[in-house]
Amino acid sequence: MEIKAQLNYLRIAPRKVRLIADLVRGKSVEQSRAILGFAVKKGSLPLLKLLNQAVANAKNNFKMGDSSGFYISKITVDEGPKAKRWRARARGQGAPIQKKTSHITLILKEAKKPKAKVAAKKTDLKKGK
Repeated sequence: MEIKAQLNYLRIAPRKVRLIADLVRGKSVEQSRAILGFAVKKGSLPLLKLLNQAVANAKNNFKMGDSSGFYISKITVDEGPKAKRWRARARGQGAPIQKKTSHITLILKEAKKPKAKVAAKKTDLKKGK
């Protein structure tokens, strides 16, 4: 089952948030929390909050149990709308400034539990002597 959480209009450029998203893609929830907790980037705190939101969605909305069975199957960082501003420059000119925003989508999946190994029976290959 897929659990989805979204964060829209984050006021950090998508290029900067993708650096952090690439670190946690495909990792388990506990491992991702540890990585995001120690990352020294501005985008790590919003991603950590989004991850916690996805785990809370799994527990409350889908009645799923422990968060240790989940991993980040997909995380995308898309570009949101840009706020356009002007900055004063020399000789009465103006230079444009783009304040970029990000849309982040995080999808959790349950990790597949390993199946019990069944002992295969050995057949006697020497029957046709």
